[in-house]
Amino acid sequence: MDDRTAAPAPRSRRERPAKPALTQAGIVAAAVRLMASEGLPRVTMRRLAQELDTGPASLYVYVANTAELHAAILEHHLGTVDLTAAADPGRDWRERIVAVLESYTAVLFEHPALAHSALLARPAGPHYLALVEALLGLLDEGGVPAGQAAWGVDALLQVATATAAEQSARTGAEAEAEHGAMVRALREADPARYPKVAATAGELVSGHPAERLAWTFRMLVNGVAATAR
Repeated sequence: MDDRTAAPAPRSRRERPAKPALTQAGIVAAAVRLMASEGLPRVTMRRLAQELDTGPASLYVYVANTAELHAAILEHHLGTVDLTAAADPGRDWRERIVAVLESYTAVLFEHPALAHSALLARPAGPHYLALVEALLGLLDEGGVPAGQAAWGVDALLQVATATAAEQSARTGAEAEAEHGAMVRALREADPARYPKVAATAGELVSGHPAERLAWTFRMLVNGVAATAR
């Protein structure tokens, strides 16, 4: 018998290099890499199990479901939110809140799919807690009662997240065309039928998106401070 045609000898499992043990941190790190290379929709429990050369059942010991996995990815990226503005004594507490929220929104702008995920799956790790702690501390510095501050933080983050999610969905030529149609409709509104719209059409479409977002945050912060529970 020709040895060149012989079937390869079976390889003992003992000879194979051992796979690294699964850990929560390792699973999240792999999910972050997978999102960067294939996009968040591809980050499922089954796909991640393939990436880690294991079975999906092994992942459920560490992560309950895909939504929780996506929340863990968001938690990872929240570590890049700039919280240094919260500790700047030279700035008004309101402006420091705006700076923190702008940084949070910028993180979501960099990862659009996460913005949609964040509307449903909230992170619960140390980076998220640090963000909430910073916002609560600034509201407390401004004399906002604890109850108002607690509900206010939820509203502020919700608006920031929804803004990022909407922005991420409005990209490309089709979105630009829709925006242009809206601007034309406002500018060409019949003053006899829509007098307020016609009179303020220029203001309705004025301002850079970043300016409008910062104004929205200031308006909300002032509202949180002034609205009793």
